[in-house]
Amino acid sequence: MSVQFQFVDRTTPMGANLVAGGATFRTWAPRARNVYLLTGDALSLSATAGWTPDPGDCLTALGDDTWAGFVAGAASGLQYMFWIDGEASQGPKRDPYARELTLAPAFPASYCILRDPAAYPWHDGAWRAPDFSKLIIYQLHVGTWWAVDPTGADVRASRGGRFLDVATRLDYLRDLGVNAIQLLPIQEFETEFSEGYNGVDYFSPEQQYQASSDADLAWYLGTVNAMLAASGAGPLALDDLRPGINQLKCLIDLAHLRGIAVIFDLVYNHAGGGFDPQSLYFFDRFTNGNQNNSLYFTDEGWAGGLVFAYWNANVRQFLIDNASAFLKEYRIDGVRYDEVRVISDNRPAGAELCQDMTGTVRFIRPSAVQIAEYWDWDRAFPVTPVPAGLGFDAALGDAFRDSVRSLLTQAAGGENAQLQLDPVAAAFGLPAGYDATWRLVQCLENHDLTYFGHDGAARVPMLADPADRQSWYARSRSRAAAALLFAAPGILALFMGQEFLEDQLWCDDEKDHPGHLIAWDGLATNSVMADHRRFMRDLIALRRGQPALSAEGVRVSRVNDYDRVIVVHRWVADGGPGQDVVAVVSFDEQPKFGYRVGLPQGGRWAELLNTDVYDGFPNPTPIGNGGAVDASGPPLDGFPQSAAMTIPPNGALFLRAEST
Repeated sequence: MSVQFQFVDRTTPMGANLVAGGATFRTWAPRARNVYLLTGDALSLSATAGWTPDPGDCLTALGDDTWAGFVAGAASGLQYMFWIDGEASQGPKRDPYARELTLAPAFPASYCILRDPAAYPWHDGAWRAPDFSKLIIYQLHVGTWWAVDPTGADVRASRGGRFLDVATRLDYLRDLGVNAIQLLPIQEFETEFSEGYNGVDYFSPEQQYQASSDADLAWYLGTVNAMLAASGAGPLALDDLRPGINQLKCLIDLAHLRGIAVIFDLVYNHAGGGFDPQSLYFFDRFTNGNQNNSLYFTDEGWAGGLVFAYWNANVRQFLIDNASAFLKEYRIDGVRYDEVRVISDNRPAGAELCQDMTGTVRFIRPSAVQIAEYWDWDRAFPVTPVPAGLGFDAALGDAFRDSVRSLLTQAAGGENAQLQLDPVAAAFGLPAGYDATWRLVQCLENHDLTYFGHDGAARVPMLADPADRQSWYARSRSRAAAALLFAAPGILALFMGQEFLEDQLWCDDEKDHPGHLIAWDGLATNSVMADHRRFMRDLIALRRGQPALSAEGVRVSRVNDYDRVIVVHRWVADGGPGQDVVAVVSFDEQPKFGYRVGLPQGGRWAELLNTDVYDGFPNPTPIGNGGAVDASGPPLDGFPQSAAMTIPPNGALFLRAEST
């Protein structure tokens, strides 16, 4: 295919894009002497020693360090590469903006694929994302979370999970009650297994997460179409799922139809790899003495890769374009930005990138939540509006998670161990510089805290009882910790398996480190895990059904290390009486009878949830209050009334006034 120069100028989109009559191709290569577009036979010949491109395939320089061309008749599915005749090297390079890469040849020898981003037939026109303050996020890793064959056999150890595996498991998440999933990074990475934080092809979904055979696709299609029919939506055809990018879009489409938002984990602090000569690392290299000669990166290392060259406006635009593409083409509902401190510390350009990024994303989709991972001393900086701050909506928190995890470690010492509840109580307050409590993302587990090989990694039941992770002590303390989480203000986040008391660390590499896949079979064979999942499902429903639990009103009305009790009051500002919720949480190994707790108003208070009910569900003799307590006692804890109540050991009660 010969390259023409009509229909291209400095407004032509970067990468490969279908237009009337063909496609445009544009790339940034400021150091190149010439840039060629390779298609057809030239792709395989380019690996031949001494081979050079046809002059008719040369793109034109637009005078702004970019090169572009038009190819008449180009259609979706065309395979292509750029050939860079550069200052430091010559050879084929993958398009940094490539939407998809070939499965054959396989990565890293893949070619780029021209795709129509509007080809997927979406069904989610009525979808509206949840309010930020009401988000309950479920974090999962596509490759290890779920994968079965047509017979229902678990195949994660042999091939790993795919986008369509996650899609077919969405009804499980809907039943659990979460309203958002956060996928660990899904861009193409270089290694066989990965958490995803070493991505190299930023616009291309990971190949291992795609199905390719017609037999596999036909099986998935049947399940997908049944799910669509259950939502009153029309079916897909097999061709709709053949492009790998459409399989990810199908996952998002089905999630929306089930009331579940999808958040991507995007890594803009560094890129992984460096050993693939066709990758971004080696794109248009230049000669620069002994220093790093990469176009897109600095010499600064981070997490096994290199930090992006934020000082360069083209690099910043590349990253902004990447987030924009996921919003527009994949309809994602938010971004979790990895290690923002690494970006913003490269000031002023790194901070400028964050500010421009958050502003652009908010302009494209105001309903898309933007969450920063930021661990520097000035914790409010990422959520402070521009220009004083970076403009993110929320940031990950560690005070609550660390204090509760520490509390579990203390409680594991037994009934005579000294507990420190004050750090937990302090973590319920509004952090310095924050204007709203919902801007903090709260969790007890995440991919880092539970990853095999990380120093100190532990799942909640491992902390609760290291000697027996499914003992009564482990079960009851884990429920009490979960009650604290769901009583806390902020956006809540769970990690895969947390909902059914998974007690094994996870790992993305099942081949070299077997035995670290979350144990789905436990839900069918282990009553402890099944009971905990029921508890978590009801706890999630409680959080979503009680406006006070996601509102701004929060006060720890009692914290008593000796009694091992913490009491949390949640309310809706100007919500009127009757909406307040009080959570009473005890880490005492003995029940408390006639224990008096202050309450905001007199009268009968319903026992909305009692954690002891879920021990051997249904517990025939739960320790509690028979469904309600009476607030007719004297003032206490800063409230006008109080009630004597029974608190289960290592347990929690959620109470709400029955009437005004």
